[in-house]
Amino acid sequence: MRMKTIKVQRVTAQDAAKMCKLFRREDRWLILVNADPDAMGSAMALKRIMSRRVEATDIARVNEVTRPDNLAMIRFLRIPLARLTPEMLQAYDRFALVDSQPHHHPDFAAVPFSIVIDHHPLAPEHPVTAAYVDIRPGLGATCTILAEYLRALRIRPGKLLATALIYGIKTDTQNFSRPFQHGDILAFSGLNKYAGQDLLRRIVHSEFHKSWLKYFTRAFRKMRFVGTRGLFVFMDRLESPDVLVILADFFTRVHGLSWDMICGVSEGKAVAVFRGDGLFRDMGKVAAEHFGDVGSAGGHKTMARAEIDMGKLRGRDPEEFFWRRLTGRRGGGQPKTT
Repeated sequence: MRMKTIKVQRVTAQDAAKMCKLFRREDRWLILVNADPDAMGSAMALKRIMSRRVEATDIARVNEVTRPDNLAMIRFLRIPLARLTPEMLQAYDRFALVDSQPHHHPDFAAVPFSIVIDHHPLAPEHPVTAAYVDIRPGLGATCTILAEYLRALRIRPGKLLATALIYGIKTDTQNFSRPFQHGDILAFSGLNKYAGQDLLRRIVHSEFHKSWLKYFTRAFRKMRFVGTRGLFVFMDRLESPDVLVILADFFTRVHGLSWDMICGVSEGKAVAVFRGDGLFRDMGKVAAEHFGDVGSAGGHKTMARAEIDMGKLRGRDPEEFFWRRLTGRRGGGQPKTT
């Protein structure tokens, strides 16, 4: 467990008032997310803040939700989440983005956001422009930032909202085993008295599909070590890229490994998920440096992701492509198994 000793930068009443000036009674707002627990909890909180201040507020996702725990979160916490379509954009006047930045997903690029709230690192080559921007890269979760806005506005979260925010913080900090700040602890402790522990247990205990168990056998069979501390696994074709996340998180618990890259092909894309302990490699930089020129790639020091359209590989074997990019061996024969 590691907490960054950075002075807590709390959301002030002035910050909250500045954001709320954007809310007009006649406006219809759409909050966009790349749906995961932190994004969904943050969107629920922003929707709560907007309630009774605007005509309508809805939440839309740009990705498919397939992980059992995320589906359980949506079900048990009654999160109103629709899939974004081009036609949907025409029905709203204003747009907000939480737990992402416009360059993080192609579907965000053309949306004129008025609000962007996030905790991911800033990319100098992709400046964020919106009427209201609050990006705090040091924090462990965007849910922490939205909890601060609730506090500044003196809004007491209901049971479902508090549970969503708690679960978002738990997930993005991996139960405070990833880098976090004192602000994350303050938000977590402040929300804890309102959250439903029974609901949290039901969500946490829904982490795996039974059908995913076979992928562990495949991963063990296809392991390749990179140096003494790294692990590379190519999982072939998968029904869902969420399997890569499950496996990448699992291998971080293996003694002697400090980072891993688990990759495969799903939904027409070559996808790689990176995890690390933050001591020897910055996984966000690894993803961006090795794959940023051919697809979307980046993330945090301890967790990152790369997605590449299969068409950009021009018929190349994706396993060979990922291995050679990672190891710097962009020519020659097939990689060797260690």
